[in-house]
Amino acid sequence: MDTAPDFASIKEDFAYLDDWEDRYRYVIDLGRDLPDFPDEWRTDAHRVKGCVSQVWLHTDEVETPEGRVLHFRGDSDAHIVRGLVAIILAIFSGKTPEVILQTDAASMLDKLGLADNISPQRANGIRAMIERIRMEASSVQDA
Repeated sequence: MDTAPDFASIKEDFAYLDDWEDRYRYVIDLGRDLPDFPDEWRTDAHRVKGCVSQVWLHTDEVETPEGRVLHFRGDSDAHIVRGLVAIILAIFSGKTPEVILQTDAASMLDKLGLADNISPQRANGIRAMIERIRMEASSVQDA
């Protein structure tokens, strides 16, 4: 069910790529590799508010022997943003609500150098995605 790439491998690939043009291409490729996002999920309920581009996020709660985990699927109408969605999913998808709420995604993303190389609007969109995922995790944890 978890089709997002592993964040550690994304970080490794980023370190291997020398310039930001190559990194942007890589981010776009990550977005292309996301699984199809069904049209019935492209609703206002799934839309992430605070993103300039349209971004949708779908959450599945799965019971495992280790407890409940959340699997996320996402999409965007913009290529680079779709790749950023893939990176966010790599950080959070397949984790328990507790782990999600304890994860410092901002510092993980800082290690990629994204903040210095994306627009402020895209940075705001990333924060909005992270907050939406944290909200989903919190509501599952409190249920």
